[in-house]
Amino acid sequence: MRDAEATPTASTVRKGRKFDQVLEGARAVFMRDGFEGASVDEIARAAGVSKATLYSYFPDKRLLFAEVAKSECLRQADNAIELLQGDHDPRRVLVEAGRRIIAFFTSDFGLSMYRLCVAESHRFPDLGAYFYRSGPQLLRERLTDYFREAVAEGRLEIQDFDLAADQFAELCRASFFPRLLCGVQNDIPETEIMRVLNGAVDMFLARYACKEAKEQGAR
Repeated sequence: MRDAEATPTASTVRKGRKFDQVLEGARAVFMRDGFEGASVDEIARAAGVSKATLYSYFPDKRLLFAEVAKSECLRQADNAIELLQGDHDPRRVLVEAGRRIIAFFTSDFGLSMYRLCVAESHRFPDLGAYFYRSGPQLLRERLTDYFREAVAEGRLEIQDFDLAADQFAELCRASFFPRLLCGVQNDIPETEIMRVLNGAVDMFLARYACKEAKEQGAR
């Protein structure tokens, strides 16, 4: 699969009868091998299509990787919708949302996507924008929707919803994400994940929980 001379964008994706089949096969390979380790032959084999068919849908591996990332982010977002609609207690919602954030950004796939966007952003700026719209932006939208409801119900006190969503996402990536990104550490123990997650939720609620909830937590 060649490197495209032009920036790969969503507009160059060609849909067709075997599109979902190609995407699912690519997802399996990318999730297992990452971007660099995934070969065209292996992706075509996993998808059950010929290389010619694969090229006809995605002439560039970056574009295929970005489309898989979009699909995976949408999958995570759909799960988040069910979570946010099924519970209104801020602590429980934030713990579960934080788990999903951490799971994605500590996965080989999430790290590969982040590294690729950073490394290629100067040559392929649309790739990063494409990933941002289908990943971090979706996360922000889901969180802000929940925050608005929680504020209306008197559970949280937030004025800048976008900032609050960004702050929570960054709190969940504190400590271990830079170490993973730089290759200093490869595996994060569950105890460390829970330490960071609980710290993120505690700090967020210390700032944004309503006065009554803070008083109850202090008792």
